[in-house]
Amino acid sequence: MKKEIRLFLTAVLFYTRIPGPAWVGHSSDQLNASRKYFPLIGWVVGGIAAAALESSRLVFPVSISLLLSLAAGILTTGAFHEDGFADTCDGFGGGWTKEQILAIMKDSRLGTYGAVGIALLLSLKFLTLVELDKFPGLWRVLIAGHVVSRFMASITLETHEYVRDTGDAKAKPMASSRLGWKGLIPGAVAVVLALLLLPDYWLWLAVAGALAAQQYLSWYFKKWIGGYTGDCLGAIQQVSECVFYLCLYAIWSCL
Repeated sequence: MKKEIRLFLTAVLFYTRIPGPAWVGHSSDQLNASRKYFPLIGWVVGGIAAAALESSRLVFPVSISLLLSLAAGILTTGAFHEDGFADTCDGFGGGWTKEQILAIMKDSRLGTYGAVGIALLLSLKFLTLVELDKFPGLWRVLIAGHVVSRFMASITLETHEYVRDTGDAKAKPMASSRLGWKGLIPGAVAVVLALLLLPDYWLWLAVAGALAAQQYLSWYFKKWIGGYTGDCLGAIQQVSECVFYLCLYAIWSCL
């Protein structure tokens, strides 16, 4: 049990800005093994975002509350996944070969594709969540979205190859070896528990939309660069989260 707690806290330290005790450690093997708890980080980040939303709604309208909620989630992760999405937009938008794409994604500067891409993504996410305020408990949607989207990135970790060779790549310790499908079990349990928060079982179909986004992006990345990078995983998390919200709205509208 202590080993699993250590692995979970390792995932918290890697994927968020939340501090942890010094005894947790961060060896490469430990980081790689901890990735099975990546979807559970969605409960942590989603819970913080949901708490920010509900507390803000005591004073502000839903629009302002949602902006504060999104800000709380971004601050919790240090814009970890948003940065990956923006770098992916720059890389695949400006590069024509695998080498060019990887070189652009490694550049810390934000380009036009990245700026436009992240602006559109955050705007779409915000506007969709505003419409989803019709749900009985928007906080449930936030938690489910964070958990499901991280599980989608976990699937790519187990089904595709990591392609960046540089030792300073931020996702390399998490991709040193595959955990196999057993490594997805904690994440799958986290997803089921999150979906149980939703008010109607039909809404579970939104997971299919998130999975379709994950499958397409994983195929696209493999086609162009032969696999994924840490930035690609961030893009998968962000896009599948947004698609999950869009699918929730579409399904809810038909119920």
